[in-house]
Amino acid sequence: MTTPKTNGRATSKAAPAAPAVIGPELKQALRTLKLGRMLDTLPDRLSLARQQQLTHVDFLELVLADEVARRENTSAGLRARAAGLDPSMRLDTWEETGAVRYDRQLWNELVSLRFLDGPHGALVLGAVGVGKTHLATALGHIAVRRRRSVHMARADKLFKRLKAARLDNSLDAEIRKLAAVELLIIDDFALKRLDATETTDFYELCVERHQKASTVITSNRDASEWLAMMDDPLLAQSAVDRLTSTCHELVVEGESYRQRQRPRASGGDHA
Repeated sequence: MTTPKTNGRATSKAAPAAPAVIGPELKQALRTLKLGRMLDTLPDRLSLARQQQLTHVDFLELVLADEVARRENTSAGLRARAAGLDPSMRLDTWEETGAVRYDRQLWNELVSLRFLDGPHGALVLGAVGVGKTHLATALGHIAVRRRRSVHMARADKLFKRLKAARLDNSLDAEIRKLAAVELLIIDDFALKRLDATETTDFYELCVERHQKASTVITSNRDASEWLAMMDDPLLAQSAVDRLTSTCHELVVEGESYRQRQRPRASGGDHA
């Protein structure tokens, strides 16, 4: 590109490129093709194409890659919502500080999701508020983005749902549905005592999923304490033995994660 000259002298710099104008015909064509969201980034992409002198093929690849990423993000968000995952509890929103301690090597292994191919599971154990639910949910989000089937539920709500299924004779169908999920996340397990029906349902889930699918459980109690929290000792022992024999155990220790997220007063010191 030649440099424009004025009175025999080169100008110090070229005038800034005018912003790209997207005509109404192009806008309508994109919307007709259901590519209307492309208009959000198209002016910036056109400017970038001019600055970097992209070929037509490179520019087309760029804007189509944007659209693929947009659609994948939207699809992943919908699947995560359907799976019962909190949208705010992702790996990138985890506050990584020294206030909480856990086996980083094991966590990295879990994040790889290789345990799903075992299939193995994970017990995320620790005191109240240390971030167990956040870590388990983050695993769910990663699995969703890799298009693995996921379902997450708090233990008490899950058992209530199974009890309700008995009333309309849909329990077997509900158990089959839960058994088929590649990653089942049960949050706050054994927070309170399980009655006879809940103990039976937990046993059925463990039997149906044993060595067939992955289960992640968060709990404030060690697995050895679960037996005393269930109504039938024999069913409890059988269920817990199956579960723990195929699960990694991630113990999270330290200060309450929730307390560290408390709002702080802004501004200077006050008397």
